[in-house]
Amino acid sequence: QVQLVESGGGLVQPGGSLRLSCAASGSVFSINAMGWYRQTPGKERELVASIRSTGTTNYADSVKGRFAISRDNAKNTVYLQLNSLRPEDTATYYCNVELMPTIMSLPRRYWGQGTQVTVSS
Repeated sequence: QVQLVESGGGLVQPGGSLRLSCAASGSVFSINAMGWYRQTPGKERELVASIRSTGTTNYADSVKGRFAISRDNAKNTVYLQLNSLRPEDTATYYCNVELMPTIMSLPRRYWGQGTQVTVSS
């Protein structure tokens, strides 16, 4: 069993900041990639940022220069620092982790439960 526990969402004013966290626990042999997606009602889930085990990062154009993804391999945790937030950043943010549960497993992707980020004055 693998669990992803997210935290850090909330209500913030435009221009403000938040930090999201997602910790993987349970059967985790190795983690390949970690990332964050977001979704608003009626729209498809979209990639916000990702980071591979090599440290290589990838960002959606809409968040480049404002958001920063990082990971703590010792804690199996990925973070997303959200700065200069805009109302259009309002969404449910989901953690996504690609990992091998055991040494014999193929990589699988797991999703967190989602955390709400609301940017409003």
